[in-house]
Amino acid sequence: MSIAIAPQRGNAAGIFVSTGQIARRVLLKFVRSPQLVVVGTLQGAMFLLIFRYVFGGAIAVKGVDYVDFVVPGFITTGVLFNAMYASAGMAEDMSAGLIARLRSLPIPRSAVLVGRALADTGIQIWGLIITVGIGFLVGFRLHGSFGEALAAAGLVVLFGFVFEWVFVLIGMVAGSAQAAQGFALIVFPFTFVSSAYIPVATMPSWMQGFAENQPLTVMVNAVRCLTEGAPAEALLGHPTSYFVIRSLIWSLGIVAVFAPLAVAKYRRG
Repeated sequence: MSIAIAPQRGNAAGIFVSTGQIARRVLLKFVRSPQLVVVGTLQGAMFLLIFRYVFGGAIAVKGVDYVDFVVPGFITTGVLFNAMYASAGMAEDMSAGLIARLRSLPIPRSAVLVGRALADTGIQIWGLIITVGIGFLVGFRLHGSFGEALAAAGLVVLFGFVFEWVFVLIGMVAGSAQAAQGFALIVFPFTFVSSAYIPVATMPSWMQGFAENQPLTVMVNAVRCLTEGAPAEALLGHPTSYFVIRSLIWSLGIVAVFAPLAVAKYRRG
């Protein structure tokens, strides 16, 4: 696919135009690949139904229905799985020579990575809408206010943007789309060693310390408290603000580490 990008103008307009063109290309590629839309949607629906009806009858959570417990966890970790596509996409662009061509253009270097991260985050919003809709169909209900639900959705979108930088870097390091998909799977165990699908208290004692303090658990608990209100706070032992603030700190830390690494890798080639 050809891509036309306005030359750098030496001001903010050059950054915005270049970033917008890169984001537009990624979005058009997604829209013109209906198999990606269908597979991503069906995969999310399948896993949610499995956790709701296969595991739901075997797991009891004190004070909260399991469906209300697991759906916020599934929605939050879902952005992580969706972000994995960014690594394969970035690796594919590098192996096809697109990134080398973009490096030769007089555009800000950061525009290429920011444009991809923003576009992939936009794609994740589509997946979020579908997953939330399925969640309500299988029995999930909000127990917080509408404003808190919007705040939870905003956090999930933020988390998606944050993890985009991790997978963009993986895609540039991997060298091929197949290798990038393999490397991206290293995050898979982190989703299960968290509070996403079961309470941390049910895990072995030696695992609980890590599970309780890793970023996914904090992010999941922030979304869970915003959507479930007082029952979730009682279950988790902390107010909503505790998890929201910690999740924002984790988000800032992840971007502060991986965004500069991704830009540095892009500059080096």
